[in-house]
Amino acid sequence: MTYCVAVKLNAGLVFLSDSRTNAGLDQISTFRKMIVYEKPGDRFMCLLSAGNLSISQSIREILQVEQIDDNAGGEPITIWNAKSMFDAARVLGAAVRHVYERDGESLQRAGVDFNVSIIFGGQIAGEGMRLFQVYSAGNFIEATSETPFFQIGESKYGKPVLDRVITPDTPLNEAAKCALVSMDSTLKSNLSVGLPLDLAVYEVDRLASDKITCIDENNPYFRMVHNTWGQKLREVFDSIEHPTWDGAHTEVPLLCGSARSQPLKKISNAKERLI
Repeated sequence: MTYCVAVKLNAGLVFLSDSRTNAGLDQISTFRKMIVYEKPGDRFMCLLSAGNLSISQSIREILQVEQIDDNAGGEPITIWNAKSMFDAARVLGAAVRHVYERDGESLQRAGVDFNVSIIFGGQIAGEGMRLFQVYSAGNFIEATSETPFFQIGESKYGKPVLDRVITPDTPLNEAAKCALVSMDSTLKSNLSVGLPLDLAVYEVDRLASDKITCIDENNPYFRMVHNTWGQKLREVFDSIEHPTWDGAHTEVPLLCGSARSQPLKKISNAKERLI
């Protein structure tokens, strides 16, 4: 399994992925889930993948040569000449369908589902940044100001902190920190997600990035995030009052006067049982 997250902000984009794959308890390996497509001054694109590893690797290879022949009789559209991120996402969707048409039937005969999820985002000169989530059918949705981040893989453990922190106005470095906290929470709770991590931070209108790094267990910043987040969570937890059952010593008693505060309760009658 894996965990990948990408965030679209007014200031730029943040991409983060782990690198663990497993096919059972004794088959755990490291494979990179992130790939960057960059032509400085013209386009910056980043792809994160989760699901069946053979499928995602095939899609990444085919994407380099996949093209759509509906460019009004002109040059076929590829990710390298697409005029918009929407067209680049269409090319990616075509690559997903290409792999399905080639391998889907044989995978089904072997009892393997065609399972792949992809996050794809970036910026092409002449338009703004865009971020997409691509499904196994090759269709996709786009991030909005109401939904400024996408997650694929083991997403449930890292989602709460993203929900509480991320908005379109969040600064890039703060969003990168939040993504790392989200990843740390996932690492803590799920053994199928593991180091090293790949992190890419893109500043709006740069059309290139020099903030791409691989984070392993020796990375001092990530060790600090891991230790500090656990410590601060414990401190906040300890600062919250324990529940009390009346208002004698607190203004926030657990037991209130609502009729709904009493659960359904069955009381056995010992005398009746003796009759």
